[in-house]
Amino acid sequence: MQLSFRWYGPNDPVSLSDIRQSNAEYVVTSLHQIPTGEKWTQSKIKERVNLIKRQNSKLNINLKWNVVESIPVHNNIKLREKNFKKLINNYKDTISNIAKNKIYTVCYNFMPIVDWTRTQLDFKLSTDGLALRFNYLHIIIFEKYILKLKNLERRYTSKQIISAEKLFKKMKLKELNDLKYAVMGGLPAAEKKYSIKEFKEMLLAYKDFKDEDLRNNLKYFLKEIIPVAEENKIKMALHPDDPPLPLFGVPRIVSSLEDYKSILNSYDSHSNGVTFCAGSLASNIKNDVYEIFKNLRKKINFIHLRNVKIESDRRSFFETNHLSGNVDFVKLIKLITEEEKNRYKNKQFHIPMRPDHGHCLLDDQKKKNINPGYTAIGRMMGLSEIRGIIKSIK
Repeated sequence: MQLSFRWYGPNDPVSLSDIRQSNAEYVVTSLHQIPTGEKWTQSKIKERVNLIKRQNSKLNINLKWNVVESIPVHNNIKLREKNFKKLINNYKDTISNIAKNKIYTVCYNFMPIVDWTRTQLDFKLSTDGLALRFNYLHIIIFEKYILKLKNLERRYTSKQIISAEKLFKKMKLKELNDLKYAVMGGLPAAEKKYSIKEFKEMLLAYKDFKDEDLRNNLKYFLKEIIPVAEENKIKMALHPDDPPLPLFGVPRIVSSLEDYKSILNSYDSHSNGVTFCAGSLASNIKNDVYEIFKNLRKKINFIHLRNVKIESDRRSFFETNHLSGNVDFVKLIKLITEEEKNRYKNKQFHIPMRPDHGHCLLDDQKKKNINPGYTAIGRMMGLSEIRGIIKSIK
């Protein structure tokens, strides 16, 4: 595996020097400053490549940019409306320009409106570390009391709504403000930080949208971009829904093995692959992550390793350290190393992997400017746990 670390660019409080101290050899990054839908020019990509090279020279290190995570897909493409054709052409040009800079793996997702979603960014663990958490009742509270949406009984049971109402009555104003911030743009790499009005307008745009509508639009998108990816030797890596559960009444179409099979079969190509995110897939108790890996192994172009603990309601979860959640990481990493050996025999590329969503620990808790889930110490701990398992297996 290519041991990698996510880096949010020159404004990231985690520096390239910090990343190299973790024993990572590669960086996963993106041009977050470019608005979603705009073309990434070759010069802008080269600027980031050169920045990494300059830092390498200055610090006497040798980090390489191996994965773009991610090129966000504009909602107009997902809806296939307005200027979606122009936006797809911009996406094609961006893929070509990335390849010209010798980066050949691109992670992306097709989640409507919001990217990955959590409702608490500083959930306190028994160890006093701080974790990301998704509380399903918080989503109902967000819809009913913050967005003030009607007809919630269409997608939630009466028991769930009553439980959410009881929890809401116990919540303080700060907790409600924190919930609003977390869902509407508090997470790093969010496609957009919405106002309440904008969020409700986006929900309205998806009002009559069904899963099949979004699935067909993804397949249309793939038919447009995969030939360009093939021509440029780019491996696209579709990230699963995070979490892989129904949210806000909008479609979720990358949540299970069957979802992935449908998408991959729609355009059979070595360039049409997946990001295997263990934590995302494990967040749905119905998913067997080991079987998903076995079935998708030849299509896996990128790996995110993190773990979760599903709570008693079977929909809520919090993020654990890599060795203590619902996923048996020894079992999973054995499967990954077996696939790596098969690829080595066939002279195929090593799979890029990064530790995902570390806890906020030690001195990182004292820092004001952090990216939730992406502090240095927690992810360094995760990478160390992963490296220990790999070493013991070998």
